Amino acid sequence: MDYQDINAATIDRWIEEGWEWGVPVSREEYARAAAGEWDIKLTPTKAVPHGWFGDLQGKKVLGLASGGGQQMPIFTALGAECTVFDYSPKQLESERLVAEREGYDIRIVRGDMSRPLPFGDGEFDLIFHPVSNCYVREVKPIWRECYRVLKPGGLLLSGVDNGVNYMVDSEERSIVNRFPFDPLLHEEQRRQLEEDDCGIQFSHTLEEQINGQLEAGFTLLSLYEDTNGEGRLHELNIPCFLAMLSRK
Repeated sequence: MDYQDINAATIDRWIEEGWEWGVPVSREEYARAAAGEWDIKLTPTKAVPHGWFGDLQGKKVLGLASGGGQQMPIFTALGAECTVFDYSPKQLESERLVAEREGYDIRIVRGDMSRPLPFGDGEFDLIFHPVSNCYVREVKPIWRECYRVLKPGGLLLSGVDNGVNYMVDSEERSIVNRFPFDPLLHEEQRRQLEEDDCGIQFSHTLEEQINGQLEAGFTLLSLYEDTNGEGRLHELNIPCFLAMLSRK
C-alpha cells in the first residue's frame, strides 16, 4: 500500500474508536455558531483568534485535510461557501452527515494533498489547514499548491508540527530518534510507529514549514505555539506545534 493509503485506513480506524478529531459538531454547537458563539482550533489546545478569519460571509473556504465535521460546519454557519478536501473516507462521511442534518450544501472532495490539488487557480478566499502535514513526506509542494489556489490577498491558516514529538520515545522521556524522522528511510522508525498505531508520519523542520511558505510567496502575518494537550511534554509546557496566519 502507498503510505497515504495506510494513513487513510489508520485514521478511519481511529474514528471508529472515538478519535477526538473525528467527532463532528453537535446540533447545539452548530446553532451556537450560527448565533455568533464559536471557536475553532488549528492545533491541539488553543483556539484560533477570531480576527485571523475576518468576515466569512460569502467567502469561499477550502478545508485542506480538514474533514470530520468539526470546522466546515462552523464556517458554513458563519456564512462561508465551503469545500472540504481529505483522504479519509470516514472523515468525509462525517461532513456529509452534518451537512444533511443541518440542511446546507458543501463540496466534498476525496484526495491526497501530497499531489496537485484538483482546484483552479485563485479559487478560494481562505484555506484552513489543521495539523496534518505530518502525514506527508514533502510539505513544500503543499504550500505551493495552497498559494496557487488562493485568490490574491487570500489567507492561509495552518497548523504544523515543529518536530519535537518525533525526537522522543512513546513515554516522552528520552531522545531516541535521528532526524529526519522518516519511516520510509529508517526501518526502526517505521516499527516504532507500527507499535504505537500511528500510521506513517514524518518530522518536518521549521525551514520546511515556515520558509516553505515564504518560498511559495506567502507573507507570514502572525503565529502562536501550542502543546500536545496531554503527555509529559505537555506537562512540561514544551511547544510541539505552530499555528500560522499567512497571506498571498
